[in-house]
Amino acid sequence: MELLIKDARIYQDGAFVPGDLLIRDGKIAAVGAGLSAPEAQVLPAQGRYCVPGFLDIHTHGGMNVDVNAATEEDLRTLARFFASHGTTGFLTSVLTDTQEQTELCIDRITRAMAAPTGGARILGIHLEGPFLASAYKGAMPEELLRRGDADWVRACQARSGGAIRYITVSPEVEGVPELVSAISGEIAVAMGHSGAGYDAAMDCVKRGVRSTTHTFNAMRLFHQHEPAIMGAALESDVYCEAICDGRHLHPGSVRMLLKCKGYDRVVAVTDSIQAAGLPDGYYKLGVNDVVVENGDAKLVRDGTRAGSTLTTDQALRNLVKFTGEGLERVLPLLTENPADLLRLPQKGRLRPGADGDAVLLTDELEVAATVVAGEVVYTRA
Repeated sequence: MELLIKDARIYQDGAFVPGDLLIRDGKIAAVGAGLSAPEAQVLPAQGRYCVPGFLDIHTHGGMNVDVNAATEEDLRTLARFFASHGTTGFLTSVLTDTQEQTELCIDRITRAMAAPTGGARILGIHLEGPFLASAYKGAMPEELLRRGDADWVRACQARSGGAIRYITVSPEVEGVPELVSAISGEIAVAMGHSGAGYDAAMDCVKRGVRSTTHTFNAMRLFHQHEPAIMGAALESDVYCEAICDGRHLHPGSVRMLLKCKGYDRVVAVTDSIQAAGLPDGYYKLGVNDVVVENGDAKLVRDGTRAGSTLTTDQALRNLVKFTGEGLERVLPLLTENPADLLRLPQKGRLRPGADGDAVLLTDELEVAATVVAGEVVYTRA
């Protein structure tokens, strides 16, 4: 099967160049001007931007689907919704839950991964917890938090067939440093939901932590006498997740993070919940009741912010607005950077041999079409 994206502005090495993109058997076969493939399906780009598909490594749902309660059909619904916003691959973020429910989530997600979704591809699982600090628990159920346990993670990984790609832990929790040492070679480890001191956080970075979860949120912030986990995140080379919805981070905080870390070490995430794409109202986030007012999601019980209603295309538009930079400057936050964090070299770039995942964007950065493995899974009416 071949797909030829014709007459586009193609993102290549940090710039846009006019040309065509040929995808054959799910992989990019060629990028260049005047490409021809007589048997290929043609997708006319009409001069639109052609960019790598967006990758969302931290999402709890959307379109009335909550990952912790999702059936396989729910996950396919979620994948199609994400594709309509330019996401071509995502991790299902499982909120801290009972062991039984976590195992049920793992089983459902891995079965859904094994079949076409008709939309974005499910790339794997993100376990957000349960090895998190109660003082920074956010929406995590405190009674289900626990000490670090590498054997439990390995059992979950075996159950998933290797689908767990990402896990969030708190450095100060008993057993977590040893856990990081044990699993960081096979699973990307992030630190978050944490009040860890600088030394404890840097120790976990040295043991293999690669990222910080929703940076600035649900973590102890920087102080000149005690830099804490925030200082460790800014000083080290770890990637930093950023929820760029204008609520979790002030635009100035986004600019500061990019100034400190560089555009190659920040990963834009949505942290979206089932309310994404839907009106204000009452929703669920795992075991939690959530109310959304003016698009802002908060726990009913105490008003703690609980995920977002953000989509990846809106995050992209926000980044352009917040930074004043061009599309080519901020695009890696949704493409190359998450791919590199998860060690997925075939994702996030438009080059021969890479996965055939692409998005056509209008000049207003609206999604016109989404392609996953060479299949057009979404076109704007």
